[in-house]
Amino acid sequence: MLFTRAKVAVFVDGCFWHMCPEHSSLPASNSEWWASKLRMNQERDVQTTSRLEQLGWTVVRVWEHVSAEEAADCVDVALGFLRAQSSG
Repeated sequence: MLFTRAKVAVFVDGCFWHMCPEHSSLPASNSEWWASKLRMNQERDVQTTSRLEQLGWTVVRVWEHVSAEEAADCVDVALGFLRAQSSG
C-alpha cells in the first residue's frame, strides 16, 4: 500500500516468503534451493527498502501474522511522525 502524498510505503511480508524470525521454516524437500530463494527474497526486501528511503520514502514493513489493528497502528505512527515533522 502506498500513501503517495506522505511518501509512505507499506509492505505486509509473508512469514514463509520473507523468513519471519518467529514462523519461518524450510521445506524438507529441495531445502537448498528454498534456502537460496528465501535468502534472495530477504536481500531484495533490504534493497527495495533502501532504494525507497533514498528517494525520501518512509517504509513500514509488517509481518502477515501481525493483527490488522497493530499493522494500522504502525502505519499511523509513521504518518503521525511525518505530520509532526511537517508542522514543527
